[in-house]
Amino acid sequence: MHTKGHDMGKPEGVAAHAAPQHDTEHPGYETQDVNIGGVVTFLAGLAGFVTIFFFFCFAMGKAINYALAKHDGPADKWHTNLSSVGVTKYGQKREDLTSNATLEQRQLQRMTQVFPTPRLETDDGNQDLADLHAREDLLLHYYSSSADLPSGTIRIPIDRAMQLVVQRGLPQAAASDQPVTLMAGESKPVVTAPLTNGFARTGYELQTIEARNERNEFKQAQEKR
Repeated sequence: MHTKGHDMGKPEGVAAHAAPQHDTEHPGYETQDVNIGGVVTFLAGLAGFVTIFFFFCFAMGKAINYALAKHDGPADKWHTNLSSVGVTKYGQKREDLTSNATLEQRQLQRMTQVFPTPRLETDDGNQDLADLHAREDLLLHYYSSSADLPSGTIRIPIDRAMQLVVQRGLPQAAASDQPVTLMAGESKPVVTAPLTNGFARTGYELQTIEARNERNEFKQAQEKR
């Protein structure tokens, strides 16, 4: 027994579904175009709803801020409207937001200023040695004057001083009339060029100098803008 339709595998005695009709009235596909007007109306309504909801939220926020401001009362020196958190109305950093390390350093500086001299070194001498070398650099590499110099004289940079020594030479010491008698085991000292100048900066000092140079370069770049 053979039947026509979609249910060709059904057992005998079971009626099969009728096959779909295909004619001019039933071609088997959608014959109408999309309703563009309906789609546009839906999108316009959705955009209008979102706009209304935005203005509603904006108005609610304004109302809540107004209620809070009215509840807090007028602004005073304890309640100011700051542009950013942690900044005072004069653009300064609030002290209560300073890190503990900075506060401890300030407290240590105040304590060391109160203590009489001589004081103990608070950082294993790193800062003291760096300050000493900084003062030496000022004396060695720049022109300066001080009260301990004779009147009318100034200090000159060491590079300029070495140039003058090369040009003019060292003064000759007056020869002694009496020969110097050397003791047993002694020898006449001979001046030789040192292998090093005897000056070495610490790691802490190198880091301090690098940080200072970076600050100076940043400051110069800011001034050029």
